[in-house]
Formats: sequence, structure tokens, C-alpha cells
Amino acid sequence: MGDARRRAVIRRVTPQVDGGRFRAKRVAGEAVEVGADVYADGHDVLAVVVRHRHAEAARWAELRMRPVGNDRWRAEFTVEQLGRHLFTIEAWVDQFATWRRDLATKAAAHQDVAVELLAGSELVAQAAERGSGKDARRLSAAATLLGDRRKALEERVDLACKADLADLVFTHAERRFATRLPGELEIEVESPRARASSWYELFPRSTVAGRHGTLKDVEGLLPYVAGMGFDVLYLPPVHPIGSTARKGPNNVEGASPDDVGSPWAIGSAEGGHTSVHPELGTVDDVRRLAAAAREHDIELALDIAFQCSPDHPWVTEHPEWFRKRADGSIQYAENPPKRYQDIYPLDFESEDWESLWTALADVVRFWIDVGVRVFRVDNPHTKPLRFWEWLIAQVRADHPDVIFLSEAFTRPALMQDLAKRGFSQSYTYFTWRNRRWELEQYFTELTRTEQIDFLRPNAWPNTPDILPEYLQYGGRPAHVIRLVLAATLCANYGIYGPAFELMDSRAREPGTEEYLDSEKYQLREWDLDRQDSLRDVIGRVNRIRRANPALQQDRSLTFHGCDNQEIIVYSKMSEDRSNVMLTVVNLDPHWTQGGWVDLDLDALGVDVSQGFQVHDLLGDSRFLWHGAHNFVQLDPHVLPAHIFVVRRRERSEQDFDYFL
Repeated sequence: MGDARRRAVIRRVTPQVDGGRFRAKRVAGEAVEVGADVYADGHDVLAVVVRHRHAEAARWAELRMRPVGNDRWRAEFTVEQLGRHLFTIEAWVDQFATWRRDLATKAAAHQDVAVELLAGSELVAQAAERGSGKDARRLSAAATLLGDRRKALEERVDLACKADLADLVFTHAERRFATRLPGELEIEVESPRARASSWYELFPRSTVAGRHGTLKDVEGLLPYVAGMGFDVLYLPPVHPIGSTARKGPNNVEGASPDDVGSPWAIGSAEGGHTSVHPELGTVDDVRRLAAAAREHDIELALDIAFQCSPDHPWVTEHPEWFRKRADGSIQYAENPPKRYQDIYPLDFESEDWESLWTALADVVRFWIDVGVRVFRVDNPHTKPLRFWEWLIAQVRADHPDVIFLSEAFTRPALMQDLAKRGFSQSYTYFTWRNRRWELEQYFTELTRTEQIDFLRPNAWPNTPDILPEYLQYGGRPAHVIRLVLAATLCANYGIYGPAFELMDSRAREPGTEEYLDSEKYQLREWDLDRQDSLRDVIGRVNRIRRANPALQQDRSLTFHGCDNQEIIVYSKMSEDRSNVMLTVVNLDPHWTQGGWVDLDLDALGVDVSQGFQVHDLLGDSRFLWHGAHNFVQLDPHVLPAHIFVVRRRERSEQDFDYFL
């Protein structure tokens, strides 16, 4: 039971994930708001503090928590250093604050407080004994004055009510009976790019016409990618591709000798997961590409796909790492009725599982040493959760700046668990959420529930595996709509290009989400200079994201009303409330839609009595709005969306109105 004189109770501490089993997530420079229900019996005043430190720091920093009503307490601190950050809470009955409150009440009622002042003198004297140096001398002097009957009561009461005396006593408070959390809660502090990033995916082998592209060709495309405003360049696997059971165009079985195969069929006589496909270049080319990308403020992301082709060196060197079929052959990948004979899954239930784990961690470390700091992980939900928790912790111990993106389109609980195990970002169901109610419901779940502390969503309108029906039939407006939604609903988003900006919407067959002539199985030629390319629109959207901090986080996402269900309206506000963005999107790619929006003015920081300006950064139009109800109309064939910066009316020192 412990010491029963510990009267304070601490409950419902936030942020914490699964009772502290996993770490909450933040990025360097981000605020951590700590909340807790703290109460005790009776009516005594409580003192509550949050203590925090980096895991490698020896000393704790301490911050007083403030009551916000109904026994809820809050405090906020900022984390700066990457890695693990710890915090805990302490609470106790504050005898001096209780005395001070009661003294002020009695004095205001003109009651005799002579005895109360003597009691306060004793409390301050005890604090002096716990202090030292200048603090002890000041407290001792205050105790003497409070107990000096020769001084006027008013003077002594005034001293007791001074805030600086209360702060000094608090600094040296009696904490013998403080209640403390049983342990520390942890926060994983990551690179700011983990919170806000824009990804561009391309296949290096399709970067030039008429031949197999190389990593050096990708280096030549960096100005193109940077010009569109992307800060992460993601490449599918760059490793040697197996020839056994290689797939031909459109995933047909029986490839010809000239077919290039799938990059996800990793491994051949030329090497495995730490080698580069000879036609792409060398490991040194990856190193040069990563360095060149950083000169454009772009991080190179590589695909981590822990699977092997039948020709991977591990198949002969470590046959125990693969599962055998009843006939003794190695089990290839299947998702019935789909079969992937060109891919062997790894057996994580192997008797030699520890060596397998070590080898896979060594793969990640190898590419980190080459200069890669961002990894997109293929199908992590098909590998053990404990493996990912171990691997990510191993990597982060030495490289806390490394970012892992989970490509797991799977069941919600499993997606969430992968995020808890350490993945920095997670693919989402955004790709299939098209209606207003779907988007509002899903993104409210992502940003207004406990998920906000551990799962960072990354929204993709398309991927090499997924050409959604909405893009197949919606034309250019559909692509712009999905671009704006992804880039403004989510602080992290990505596109698979050049298929996206060139609006490749040809499905392999009706009812499928597979691209016709998919780059996964063949070379493609792309005309990046096509006049109808979306590159300029994409660049404008990404510049808007970079210039407006409100769009670089997800916590403030708020949905607003509209009387037309084809129009979605939502806003975001920066942490310091100085930047407010309001996005309005016509979800119908075919027809003009209009309607009256119903704004939550508090969420926009707008005074209901004042007008405000909304400046559309996408189309460069401006409107002066008044109140919550305003009319919008959007033609999808012109621009299907507004991305407004809200300019609120304020009063200047010269006493005239202007817009911030």
C-alpha cells in the first residue's frame, strides 16, 4: 500500500500509448502537452509538476502543471534532442498554498488572522531550512516578518499574498508525501521530416527513353523533383533481380529473355540486399545520389523488402531461412489466387531466426552507412511485430534520425500496432476514401483520437500497385482533387510519378486497380515536358505546404460544414496560432458544385464581430468574408479547390484596421 499519507491521486496521463508500453511520438522542436487528472480528498490545494529529460541526460527539468478545470492539469515543454525523452508526474498537498488561500479568504472577510500568520511563519521557516544560500536567507526573513506581532496585520498579509514568496516556498516545498507515477513514460523524438514530408516515387530504370535508366540518370532528374517541391525521393528496390520464374509485362508468367522483371524479386548471382542491379549502377552511385539529393534539400529513400528471388545468394547459403513445401521445394509467395513464383518469403519461425534477424538489421545498417536515412518498408505486416520493434530500436540507438515508413495496407489494429512498434509514418486508407463523410470520419479518427500520439499518416493518391477507380475515370480534375486532399489533409503525403503528374489512368482490365503496362514489370517512357503535365500544379501545392506551418502538422485538423455534400471544408492552425489555413475542395471531378459553408470561427481564430479575408494561394483569388456562412463555387475543370490562408482583422498601434 505504501505510505498512506500520500494523498494525491494521478490518473489518465497523456500522452501515453497502451499504458506506457509504447512510446508517444514527437519531432525535434515540437511541444509536448502533458495532461493528467490529479485530485485528493478534501479541499486542500495541490501542487503538480511534470519532470522530463532526455534519456542520456543526468538531470531532470521540472515544470509546474496548471489546473484547467474538473481536476484536469496540463503543462507543456518542448523537446529538442533526437532520441528517447522521459517524463513523469509528481503531485502533493501544498500546505503553504492551502494556508495562503485560506488566509486571503479570512482577511477579505475581516476575520482575525493573527494565529494564521503564525502558522504561515512556521511553514516558511521550514522551507528556509530546506533551502540554502540566498533563498534560505530570503525565506528566513519572510518567516520572521510574518510572525512579528509588532508589524501591522495588513503588512504581514500583503507579504503572505505576494506571488514571489509563493514561488520561493514552492521551490523548496516539502515533498515527503508526494505521489509519483510508478515509472517514466517515454517519447520518441524524431527528425522534423518524420512529421512533415512530401514523397515522390519513381523507377530509376524508366528515367530515359530507349534504354535502361541508371542511378546517374536519376541524379539528373533531381532538379525536376526539387522543382515540384518534393523533399523525399523514394526508389523501389535497386538490387539485382532474379531470373528464375521472372514475370513479364503485366505480370504474365513466362518472361522473355529481354524482360526486366520485378524489382521486388530481389537477388541474383550479382548479389542480394546489399548489392545494386548492374544496369542501375553501383553502391557508390547510391552514395553519390544521396549526397546530390541533399544539395536539393531532398532525402533519398530506399525500399526495404525483406524477401528473396529464387536466385538470391541466401537461398543457397541459408536454406534454413526459407519454408519448405510438402514436396521439399521452397514455398514461394502467394496471396490466393495470386501467385508470386519469383519471390520467396523469409521464414521468421526458422530455428535460426536470431541469425536471420541479425542479417536483416545488417542490411539496414549497410544502407545507412552508404548515406540513406529514410526507408520505405514493404509489407511489414507480413513479418513479426516483435522483429520490427527490435530492428527499429537497434537502428535508432545509433541513428535516431532514421525514418521508417510502413507500407501496410492491412487491418486497422495491425497498422496501428506497427506504428506503435516504432515506424515513423504509416500508409493509410486515404487511397480509397473518396466521399466527404468517409474522409471526415477517417481523418477525425487519425487526428482526434489516441492515434495522433503514435501513428503519423502518410496519404498517397496512387502507388505502383494501386490505380484507384476514382483516378481511372475522373481525368485531370480527379488527379488535382486527390493531390490537394492528400497534401492538405496530411502533413505527410506522396505520389507515384511520373504516372501521377502525367495522369496515366489506364487500368490493366476493368475492375482492377493494376496499371496497364505497369512499371513493376517493364520499362516505361515518360514525356516529362508534356504540356498537360500537372507538374506546375504540384509545385504550387508543395510551395504552399512549405510556406505555411499550419499544413506541416495534423493535430489541429478541424472539419467545417457545408450544405453541399460534394464540398468538403477543413482547416489547420499552426502551434503558435499565427498561421491558419482553410481548404475547400469540390469532390465531384465532373461538375461544378457550389454551396454555403458553415465555419467554426473559433477554430479559425476569427472574432465573430470582425470580417476576415481569405486568400486562395492556389488560384490567387481573394474574398472578404463576414461571419460563419459564406458561399463557394468550384469548377473542377478550372480549379477544383481553394487553399485559403485566413487573414484575420486586427487593430494596429495607429488605431486602424488591417489584415495580418
